[in-house]
Amino acid sequence: MTITEAQQLVDNWIKEHGVRYFNELTNMAQLTEEVGEVARIIARRYGEQSEKESDKEKDLGDELADVLFVTICLANQTGIDLEKALAKNIAKKTQRDSERHKKNEKLS
Repeated sequence: MTITEAQQLVDNWIKEHGVRYFNELTNMAQLTEEVGEVARIIARRYGEQSEKESDKEKDLGDELADVLFVTICLANQTGIDLEKALAKNIAKKTQRDSERHKKNEKLS
């Protein structure tokens, strides 16, 4: 699925099941909450913290999808075409950082 298709899918889901979009501030708070859930899994599964028994069943892919869903909601309600925005962002990074990381001794 393309990013544009994902944006349409989320929009259709909101209209059919979600009644309406939460306001932007609520969605920003939800995005922060979802990123926190991803951070918890990463910190405990891949970091130095021990994983609690209750966290072992958590699905990182599902939590990342929650982050993507809320990100798409924010894009939709603010009129952002994420496909275009991502292409523009990659072009910016490519121009700005095309040699920077290659010259970073810490990455060797």
